[in-house]
Amino acid sequence: MSQFDLLPDSILSLSGKAADRLLAIGDGDAALLYLHILRRGNTAVTGWSESRIRAAGDKLSAAKLISAPVAPTPAPPQEPEALPPEYSLADITAALAGEQPFSVLADEVERRLGKKLSTPDLKTLFTLYDHLALPPEVILLIVSWCLREVERKYGPGRKPFLSQIRREAFRWAREGIDTAEAAEAYLKKLLSARTREGELARLLDLPNRPLVEREQKYLAAWTEWGFDNDALRLAYEKTVMGTASKSMDWRYMNGILRRWHEKGLHTAAQIQSETRPATRAPQPGKPIDQTPDRQAREDMERARRLLQKMKEEQGG
Repeated sequence: MSQFDLLPDSILSLSGKAADRLLAIGDGDAALLYLHILRRGNTAVTGWSESRIRAAGDKLSAAKLISAPVAPTPAPPQEPEALPPEYSLADITAALAGEQPFSVLADEVERRLGKKLSTPDLKTLFTLYDHLALPPEVILLIVSWCLREVERKYGPGRKPFLSQIRREAFRWAREGIDTAEAAEAYLKKLLSARTREGELARLLDLPNRPLVEREQKYLAAWTEWGFDNDALRLAYEKTVMGTASKSMDWRYMNGILRRWHEKGLHTAAQIQSETRPATRAPQPGKPIDQTPDRQAREDMERARRLLQKMKEEQGG
């Protein structure tokens, strides 16, 4: 009879063979993931990163406890956003009357964009102000960011459309950026990411052009994983040498970096230490110091003794 009191509940069935294989793996994450699959029928372990799930799943697959390597569990579908109301011309006219906050906001947006806002433009701007309930200072920071991004991509003097500003504002709202303090911190983070992207683009010999969203996501992930520049350059060189085209392959390089990340290797020194062949120890009985200088001195000493002996024999 067991000496332990188990929590009363439904029983999970685990075969003896599966238990033996889990014990042989000796990995806590693999065991926890296997139990989660038995209990829930999926791999979406709360609080686990994709790389952690994948690493544990690979061990289960190698031990033939699951039939295939674990693929990332898709995120549950988000609830659809509430559609903004259809504002009438009367709504816009009322919001622009006098020195109301929206009127001041509209004037400033016109100044920054260098144009008179049309009625559809004003309805779009009012959607951000009324439906999203974003403060005017947050909306102006979004406008500033969009101005910067459009000029970066298309050149000086180019201005964003209100539709682009709307799309960015909805994204900020989904991220919960709805105060001036949060917006300033978020903008600082975005600017830092763009600076880092420029550094990495030069490091990876990328063409001098704005990065597309997919490329930005790869670079952001590699930065989040904690790789230093030398490690990224090493992965890039392995990518170029390992692909038939001898050029950049984002998925190939991501695979290299994911394997290093799962092993906890994030610097070039760690990676090279892991992959460098072991140095052979000196064989016993062989002298360690056999430098040419020492050998020459020993030869000279033997020659001197030989000459001395010959002189003594001749004298005798």
